[in-house]
Amino acid sequence: MNDYDRVAQRVDKKIHFYRNFIAYVIVNAFLAMVNYFASPDFWWVLFPVIFWGIGVFADFLKAFVFAGTFDEEYRQRKIAEEMEKMKL
Repeated sequence: MNDYDRVAQRVDKKIHFYRNFIAYVIVNAFLAMVNYFASPDFWWVLFPVIFWGIGVFADFLKAFVFAGTFDEEYRQRKIAEEMEKMKL
């Protein structure tokens, strides 16, 4: 994998996160309004907010925190380490 492909993959992960986050905000704002007007006594909107939020947070971690941590170079390095262990 060359440098361009690695950078393109990182950019794709960031774009995926931004799209998912925008959808998360818009859909959950709509659901909050529906919840407020339809059944204000029970805030069921918290369920999609929390569980979808976990997914959005995972996308954030993949795009910004762990970006490049477990890339192809890491994989090749670990394969070489395991090969060395097997030789012993």
